Amino acid sequence: MSRNGFAGITARILMLMAAGVQVLSYLSVLVNPSRMWIMTVFGLFFIPVFLLNTVLLAWALKRRSRTFIIPLLALLPSVFFVGKYVQFSASGEEARRSGDDGKRTVRIVSYNVGRFASSSYIDRRQDCADSVTVFLKSCDADIICLQEVYFRNIASLRAFLSSGFKGYKAEYYMNIGKKGCFGNVTLSRFKAVDKGVVSFEKSTNMALYTDYSTAGGNVRIYNCHLESYALSLPKFVKSLRNHDREFFRKTEEKVRESIARRPEQVDMILEDIASSPVESFVCGDFNDNPMSYTYFRLSKDRSDSFVEAGTGFGATYSFLWPMLRIDYVLYPERFRAVYHKTLKVKYSDHYPVVADIII
Repeated sequence: MSRNGFAGITARILMLMAAGVQVLSYLSVLVNPSRMWIMTVFGLFFIPVFLLNTVLLAWALKRRSRTFIIPLLALLPSVFFVGKYVQFSASGEEARRSGDDGKRTVRIVSYNVGRFASSSYIDRRQDCADSVTVFLKSCDADIICLQEVYFRNIASLRAFLSSGFKGYKAEYYMNIGKKGCFGNVTLSRFKAVDKGVVSFEKSTNMALYTDYSTAGGNVRIYNCHLESYALSLPKFVKSLRNHDREFFRKTEEKVRESIARRPEQVDMILEDIASSPVESFVCGDFNDNPMSYTYFRLSKDRSDSFVEAGTGFGATYSFLWPMLRIDYVLYPERFRAVYHKTLKVKYSDHYPVVADIII
């Protein structure tokens, strides 16, 4: 076999493999990962596989090879999904306070603060918390959804909220342990008329919900923190260097368990939404990207503020940027987003998202 013939066969095999993985990434939004956990992994790799197929398409076209049809067909469905990761059109001006026909524009911020333990503040949580407070006040938000809030005790949390967020009413649910308390906090300038929590089985994660009375009527805000992978990147790198097989075995178990738990948590949230007397926003850290069963189900019958009003990459997780977009503001379809911004502040491993919604 000639060198050119061998290269051609190798290229076709690579194209078929890349196309196959691309198709599996599309299917990941439909398959319940509790039944087939590996599908979540294919969804996570949507962006790099999309880029690989794009390169292969360009290469085949340059060579005028008929094999261009393989990556082309694989990429065609991506037109429905790429916009959930990156937006090229500058849609919408920043809006405040009043929108169309005098309707009110509500600004929502969702931020996983990472227990106030960012790498630059690891030994000074209070300093990090103070910096986060200054940042959040500068956002001038009507509703603030915080996940992974950590304090030594409830008294410290209450002192933090009362001194740092005057003019806001706070609702929270905290897990209390020997090392402190952590959980979700929702702050709002609106009057709360009802509240509660969707507690997940065998998990410290949750969905805190609050009903607010607004000029556009009562709405419910779900402040969600779904099951995370509970992985430490430094430990992962160290174990990779040391070839620690036991660590990788335990890591695989953790990943599979977290992937299996999220669909159950989504079901619990959707059951609660179905019984809600008012329309619901779903915000927070889903720990899943847009090519996931989690996002597909929670975004059904809801719009995504980034898709409607964002510009550029929507990734919200600092590691492996811009692959991972896992923090969202989803809202009823009859409302309209006029502004969305992912702000690259470095107080957490997550980036906060800011959205203006006309209700």
